[in-house]
Amino acid sequence: MAVPEPRNFLQPCLLLLLRERADHGYELVSRLRPMHDTESDSGGVYRALRALEQRGFVRSEWCTSGSGPARRTYHLTVDGAAHLDEQVAELEQMHEALHRFLDRYARCTSERTARGEAG
Repeated sequence: MAVPEPRNFLQPCLLLLLRERADHGYELVSRLRPMHDTESDSGGVYRALRALEQRGFVRSEWCTSGSGPARRTYHLTVDGAAHLDEQVAELEQMHEALHRFLDRYARCTSERTARGEAG
């Protein structure tokens, strides 16, 4: 399983949102904004949803309402929930590694500053 790189972070974010509740693409884009930089790339969200659906992690269905056109509603599958759990475990490992790196960098920088050395 590939480590979730920042450019691949969109898919776990979408899976998490769908774990919270099924939703339409437009609403997913809105709910995603606080978690992921989706400025002007709603097309990327729809591409990611299609890719997740092709892998069996998401399923969708057309829903009609009394007003407006039919909209596709996305749902998390059992396989999608399992994949999200795997992604979270990998993100936790990455989180720990980043913190170890940043702590070590901070110690190195503060030691050099204390000795009066430049960067």
